[in-house]
Amino acid sequence: RLALEGAEREYLHLEYAQGDRLYVPADQMDRISRYVGAGEAPPTLTRLSGTDWERVKARAKRAVKDVARKLLGLYAAREAAAGYAFAPDSPWQADLEASFPYIETPDQLAAINEVKLDMEAPRPMDRLICGDVGYGKTEIALRAAFKAVVDGKQVVLLVPTTILAQQHFNTFRERLQAFPVTVEMLSRFRSEKEQQEVVKGLREGSVDIVIGTHRLIQKDVAFKNLGLVIIDEEQRFGVMHKETLKELRWEVDVLTLTATPIPRTLHMSLVGVRDMSTMETPPEERLPIVTQVAEYDEALIRGAILRELDRGGQVYFVHNRVQSIEYMGQVLARLVPEARIAVAHGQMPEEELERVMLDFTGGLTDVLVCTAIIESGLDIPNANTIIVNRADHFGLAQLYQLRGRVGRGANRAYAYFLHSRGSQLSEAAQKRLKAIYDATELGAGFRIAMKDLEIRGAGNLLGVEQHGHISAVGFDLYCRLLAQAVDELREETGAASLLVKGAPTLAEPPSVSLDLGLDAYIPADYVPDEAARLALYQRLASARSPEEVNSLAQELTDRFGAVPGTVENLLYLVRLRALALSRGIRVISLHGSDVVMRFREAVGIDVAKAQHRFGASLKVGPTSLRLSRRGLGARWKEALVELLEMA
Repeated sequence: RLALEGAEREYLHLEYAQGDRLYVPADQMDRISRYVGAGEAPPTLTRLSGTDWERVKARAKRAVKDVARKLLGLYAAREAAAGYAFAPDSPWQADLEASFPYIETPDQLAAINEVKLDMEAPRPMDRLICGDVGYGKTEIALRAAFKAVVDGKQVVLLVPTTILAQQHFNTFRERLQAFPVTVEMLSRFRSEKEQQEVVKGLREGSVDIVIGTHRLIQKDVAFKNLGLVIIDEEQRFGVMHKETLKELRWEVDVLTLTATPIPRTLHMSLVGVRDMSTMETPPEERLPIVTQVAEYDEALIRGAILRELDRGGQVYFVHNRVQSIEYMGQVLARLVPEARIAVAHGQMPEEELERVMLDFTGGLTDVLVCTAIIESGLDIPNANTIIVNRADHFGLAQLYQLRGRVGRGANRAYAYFLHSRGSQLSEAAQKRLKAIYDATELGAGFRIAMKDLEIRGAGNLLGVEQHGHISAVGFDLYCRLLAQAVDELREETGAASLLVKGAPTLAEPPSVSLDLGLDAYIPADYVPDEAARLALYQRLASARSPEEVNSLAQELTDRFGAVPGTVENLLYLVRLRALALSRGIRVISLHGSDVVMRFREAVGIDVAKAQHRFGASLKVGPTSLRLSRRGLGARWKEALVELLEMA
């Protein structure tokens, strides 16, 4: 807290290279963003006065412009490409959607609607659906697939693992059994003869929907009338497969699903160049997963398994070493003799793996001891406890995906992340385990704790070579630069039609400098917790309308009691700033007994009305106003607001 020119306020103290300092008023905290880079290494600091930072920024700007040019080029080419326009929904579509056993979330409905509009447009769809693990992306895929089939087209659903293919196959078959739709699967779970029959059916048109792994992209697979390709977790396919998938985008509608979060800032900077739907609302009956990080402890493991079995549920035990997984299964059999235990890993013969997985899905085994093959998209609502052995050897993204395997139904789910007893954890492993423990709330995939996932999401979307630039300038600034580059290129190419109405902007927010000699801060005895105080300053600084400020004022009273004078002043300044922004004012300051307002351009209020109200107290210049406080007494603050409201 500093007292400058007689007024006390709180400031954020920022330190740069060689001890350079900057004090940022707490009510301008929206101008600061947290640094999120790609990797563990801290960024290099620069001096306030040097040119190093400008050089780093210029490099990132050039890289960002290339990305924007590529994205805009792809988008424009796709806009011009001739695609197939699907017919509007049929009565069968309504029947299928009515048979969905859950209530759709608002995000899910919005995404379904966006997909349908894309399909009905006369250009190829290329939409990315991004949603947390278990937020209903499969249902969106299913409805899109059915819409395509009703219109006489074939559909491919491409998944990264055989087990996932089996699961989607079961889901699609079950949901579509009332309709004349042929669903088949092409994966290593099928014999050579069965695979040949599916390939023949695709060529002749007797198979409507085919679900499978990269086996579907092989040369011998041809279609009679392909209309839609759905790709689940595209980043898990190899480079060659991705190239093949890229080619498809020019010919047919493509829908991509991912649980790797695409951060909102990146999403916003790509509005109008990449069609994207994000799903952040958890399904209604979903409960947060109870998460525990602990040392390996046999009593804990036995207790966790028995608690799950007592309520009729099943357990995943993840042990990611194929060499010792059979031994781990024996340890558990000795530890919990009452449980039926099976082992599954990717190096088993296909038939055996399929049998083990089907037994577990069908509830014939209680505990599945497995490697991380279950990480991708498996959905067994009855499995609600997961124990991950040697969790410190997994990446954060993997831990997050593994935990997402449980808690898919209405039951409370439990996740145990175990590390070796007495082992010294590396700093990176400690950070990962802390992040997974902290991020227990639903939709935590969209939190800062998942920063490596976000950077990965950005890399998947923009190309891995952007990592260095993201690290250099930080994620938020990178996204702002990207948004600016996209806008500049649109103007250059006259592609204004791509601008989306009402799209959020990431442009640098205009600032207003307020210097009215008021003590304005949140006292520590009013809000004792420093983190809570910082969060409130951040929210106040981001408020852009008087309504937002009023609701924050009400919240403060509800949570902390009657508002003290210094907080009243702070709320007043935030209200005043919101008004000043809307009027194009850049500075409001005290000059002796006058308040001076300087506008960016011409005076942005009704001058005649203002002069009639304030008479000789108001002096008007071409780009400024000067209000005398003399005749106004203690009412000068209210008078200032009244003046700015005269639009």
